[in-house]
Amino acid sequence: MRWFLRSKIFKARVTEANVHYKGSITIDADLIARAKLLPGERVLVVSNTSGERLETYVITGKKGSGTMCMNGAAAHLIKKGEEIIVMGFELSSRRVKPTIVLVDKKNRFAGYLKRDLP
Repeated sequence: MRWFLRSKIFKARVTEANVHYKGSITIDADLIARAKLLPGERVLVVSNTSGERLETYVITGKKGSGTMCMNGAAAHLIKKGEEIIVMGFELSSRRVKPTIVLVDKKNRFAGYLKRDLP
């Protein structure tokens, strides 16, 4: 068994960082569905801006809002305006074809990346 990338939201912008919320990342419901993530699912969040990496879990935000909010302790590491990648993984005995979601400057769905990983 190995861990494989299953879901990715690529180059989204953090719209809010709320240190007073009790942990997690709030993501637009449309992006959650398109990336095939689930509320409560563990994700890896990587900042292309600062280089920070952290694990947290998904909370559903308002559909169509473009919300990408770092909550709790994560808001100390990744700030509003940073460019991030959100990744979900799957433990499997066979390779998994990932769903890679592309977003526009307002974190609205812009399409899927159509390429195979090496």
